[in-house]
Amino acid sequence: MTKAERMAIYHKCGGRCAYCGRKIEYRDMQVDHIVPKCMGGTEYNPSCRRCNHYKRAHSLETFRDMLRTLHKRIRDIYICKVAEDYGIIEVEPWDGVFWFEREMGK
Repeated sequence: MTKAERMAIYHKCGGRCAYCGRKIEYRDMQVDHIVPKCMGGTEYNPSCRRCNHYKRAHSLETFRDMLRTLHKRIRDIYICKVAEDYGIIEVEPWDGVFWFEREMGK
């Protein structure tokens, strides 16, 4: 991939991760295959390291489903239960809409 292609992907979401919406620096951006490369994907989104790592070689819908159930898995962790009891954290379900869908109408 050329630097110009990477730069175009970076600017696609205004310097933000397409999935969580966090600001990312160009040097920290990872190029994510929207449809995994192993499934023939040729379109890309800018991604932060965490989102790209968590998505791995999953489809967008599988990634969405993983995030939709994440709050249930977090609540199974004992220390998270303690943190919720003390009001240190609030674990809420995710609405299922990625940043690029909400902010860019896709």
